Amino acid sequence: MTQRPFLALWTLAVAATVAAFVVHLALRGRTVDLGYRLGRARAEQARLREVKRVLSLEAASYETPQRVEMVARTLLGMTPPPPERVIPVRGYVAPSGDRETASGETGSATPGGGRQE
Repeated sequence: MTQRPFLALWTLAVAATVAAFVVHLALRGRTVDLGYRLGRARAEQARLREVKRVLSLEAASYETPQRVEMVARTLLGMTPPPPERVIPVRGYVAPSGDRETASGETGSATPGGGRQE
């Protein structure tokens, strides 16, 4: 009868060891999986940062007056207005960089940047 308690304790110890090993393997597998997912997320983050950088450069190029004029003329087919369509705004002094129309009048832009028609 002295062997029964020993056998029960030994079986319990083996079962606890096996359970601990299974939990360890599960956690290790989860750690490896999370490591791979983290690597993919970091690669995606680096890719998105590069895309943001490229888009920022592209957006900055669209803000230059030369680019706006090129897009307006080529893609949109816009041309400068004929002199009869230019209406001077009283009290508005055009900045020195504005181009003058063929008739010598200053541009028709309003101080807010909109067009006056």
